Amino acid sequence: MYKLLRSFLFFFDPEKVHYFSMNALRIICKIPFLKKMLTARFSMSNTQLEKDFLGIHFKNPVGLGAGFDKNACYLTELEALGFGAVEIGTVTPRPQDGNDKPRLFRLPKDKALINRMGFNNDGVEVIAGRLKKWKEQNGGSSIVNSESSIRKSPGSEPNSTFNIQHSKLIIGGNIGKNKVTPNEDAWKDYGICFKALHPYVDYFVVNVSSPNTPGLRALQEKESLRKILTNLQGINASMGNGESSIVNSESSMVEPGDLKSHSSLPVHSARQKPILLKIAPDLTQEQIDDVIALALEIKLDGLVATNTTISREGLLTDKQSVEQMGAGGLSGLPVQQRSTEIVQYIYQKTNGQIPIIASGGIFTGADAKEKLAAGASLVQVWTGFIYEGPAIVKNICSYLAK
Repeated sequence: MYKLLRSFLFFFDPEKVHYFSMNALRIICKIPFLKKMLTARFSMSNTQLEKDFLGIHFKNPVGLGAGFDKNACYLTELEALGFGAVEIGTVTPRPQDGNDKPRLFRLPKDKALINRMGFNNDGVEVIAGRLKKWKEQNGGSSIVNSESSIRKSPGSEPNSTFNIQHSKLIIGGNIGKNKVTPNEDAWKDYGICFKALHPYVDYFVVNVSSPNTPGLRALQEKESLRKILTNLQGINASMGNGESSIVNSESSMVEPGDLKSHSSLPVHSARQKPILLKIAPDLTQEQIDDVIALALEIKLDGLVATNTTISREGLLTDKQSVEQMGAGGLSGLPVQQRSTEIVQYIYQKTNGQIPIIASGGIFTGADAKEKLAAGASLVQVWTGFIYEGPAIVKNICSYLAK
C-alpha cells in the first residue's frame, strides 16, 4: 500500500511532500479515535525492546534522526508512529531560512536523498516555547533513583551521572550554529541553544558535521571541539546543581542562576543531560582517533555515527542527474556500510567505553540489528522512513524482538 502511495508522492517536490504528509498526519491525530487506530497500527509494545541508555529509559531502540522534525512541530504524530525517540533540530540561536530551494532531492535507484537544507529552523526561543507547551500538554518526565531499575546497556557505566528517566517520548535536541556566526564564536551559539533547550529535551547532540553550513565541518578538529564541548559540560554541571535557564516571551535568554521572578521549572530541568557528538562519515581514521581521544579525555557521554556524506561514489543514479542536484549531504543506502564500519571501529577501539547511537542507511530490522551488533546501543532512521513508510518502526521492532 505504501509503495503505491510513495510512487505517487515521488512525482512532487520532496520538501512540499514532507510538510503535506506531516500536516495530513496532524489532522488525523487531532481526531481521538483515528489517533488511537494509528497508534495501534504502527506502535509496538514489548519489554524486550526497552532500553536504558545514559540514564534515559527508551521504550524501544528506534529513533528518528535530526532534520525531520526540525522545529518540534510533529512530536505527537511521530509518537503515534511508534518512535522510541525523536531528535528535533538542528536548532540555532536565531531563526534562519536555510539554503535556497530546491534543496532536497531523491535518488530512488540508490534508496537515497541529497539535502542541503542549511539548518533552516524557527530559532531556539520559538522552539523552546513549543517544547515547553508540548511537555505541559503531554505530561512531564519522572525520575527513578532506584539502582535496581537500571538495566545496563553497552557502554553504560556502573556509577552513571544520570538518573533513569521515564517518559512517553524521548526528545533529543540537536544544536548548531547560525550561518553568519564565525567559527571562533561558534561555541557561544551552542551554549545559547543548550541553555534554552535544557529544561525541555532529554539529551543533546552537538552537530558540527553537516556539510550544508559553510565551514561547519572545520569544527570537528580536536581543539575546536574541545572548546565547544567543555563549555557545554560546564553549563550542564551548573544546571545539574539546580541552576537553569528559561526562555520567555518578554526576554530572550536568562543566564544560569538568574531565576528570580520566574516560576519554578519542571523536575526534569534540574538534572544534567547527556551530551553526544554527531560525526561525519567522511572523517579520516586519524580524525576519528582524535574524536575518540577527546571523547575519552573529557568524558563525553556518547557519539552519533554518522551524519550524511559528501561522497558520490558508487551511485546507480546517472552522473549527470547527480551533478544537476548539486552540493549537499547524501543519506540512505550509500552511507550504510561506512556508517557501520565507523560504529564498529569506535566500539572496538574503545572496548565499548563510548556509547554510540547509529545512524545511516537503516531501512529494515536486519539493518538495525547489524548496527547494534557493531556496537551501537540505539539506532536512528531518516531516509529509511521516507522509503519504507510509517510502518518502519514497527517492522524493525518486530524483527529485533524475534
